Amino acid sequence: MALVAPDSPALPPAAPATGGLLAIGEALLDLLTTDFVDDLAQASTLHAVPGGSPANLCRFVRLSGGKARLVAAVGQDGLGDLLLRSLVAAGLDTAHVHRLPDRATSLIVVGRSRGMPSFIPYRSADRYLPPIAPALIAEATVVHTTAFALSRPPAQQHILAALRLATAQGIAVSADWNYAAPIWRRNDNGQAVWRQLLTHRPLLKLSLDDVTRFAGVAPEADAAKAFLADVPVRALCLTCGAAGVWFRAATGPWQHAPAAPLAEADVLDATGAGDAFWAGFLTAWMEAAPLAACVARGTATAARRLCGKL
Repeated sequence: MALVAPDSPALPPAAPATGGLLAIGEALLDLLTTDFVDDLAQASTLHAVPGGSPANLCRFVRLSGGKARLVAAVGQDGLGDLLLRSLVAAGLDTAHVHRLPDRATSLIVVGRSRGMPSFIPYRSADRYLPPIAPALIAEATVVHTTAFALSRPPAQQHILAALRLATAQGIAVSADWNYAAPIWRRNDNGQAVWRQLLTHRPLLKLSLDDVTRFAGVAPEADAAKAFLADVPVRALCLTCGAAGVWFRAATGPWQHAPAAPLAEADVLDATGAGDAFWAGFLTAWMEAAPLAACVARGTATAARRLCGKL
């Protein structure tokens, strides 16, 4: 099976950011099928792409004009070198991307798809993220993480401690609850971690597929909204692909924003569209934009990603 690593376009180096987004979690390598596949058994060639939802989010926030800093862990190996080069090329500060000499850089094999991609995780370094420095948290406007990053100890405990510290200092917590049971494995304490996350009244993003997998409800927006009706949040976005986004504030009714009108031929790849949406949303939120404007920014940013323009 061939493996191809693309060159990354270079951006000016970033100065260490203060304020803005602090994203804590996975930086890893996505091994994407070069062709669209219905199942990974159909894969013949894999394309190496720097990924990990928090890392992608930082890239997209930077491209959206915001400030972002990443805390992650990679192996002290060639794939870790590749990831660090890609982050530098994206103009991101890598001072807090830890190199772990006794762990391999984490990988995910992903089936390229116009819908929800299938994947197989191979995890090592991302699970062993060290404790997060309190000074980093104190400098942030928003502290963000993901269900993926929270799924396995000891990183799980370190990230939860960071969220508690952020909340104690009045700093907003953000989460992409990108839940998938294969990530959590046998000792799945996702329900307990979910309850801890909600104590921070986060800025919360879930896709319809996330809710279906996590709550076991029907894959329909009404069922997902019913499950999320009483969830305590600052703001909540339920992304539904081509059916747009349902969103609500801490109080008040659900509202709907349509997806950008794209022809099927315009959609090059759905991978990373959720991260792009949340990057646009959070960038606008950190600019103190109204909630509907944050959602509109997110929708526009996701459309750019879907069309290969981001």
